[in-house]
Amino acid sequence: MNLKTIGIILASIGIIMIIYTGFNFVTKEKVVDLGPIEINSETNHPIQWSPYVGVALLIGGVVVFAFGKKSSK
Repeated sequence: MNLKTIGIILASIGIIMIIYTGFNFVTKEKVVDLGPIEINSETNHPIQWSPYVGVALLIGGVVVFAFGKKSSK
């Protein structure tokens, strides 16, 4: 994998992180289990990051792509 490919991947991840600044996932936890009666609790876990992280990855990917060595074939 050469540096230009890594630069493209970094820039793509940066663009995605700018557009989507986070996601959520839900976990279920059993609270009460009394034979046929069962009570569950759903907990929401938000994962968020700053858009500045995406901008940094985008700029880093462009720099790596621009200054990547040309592959000799």
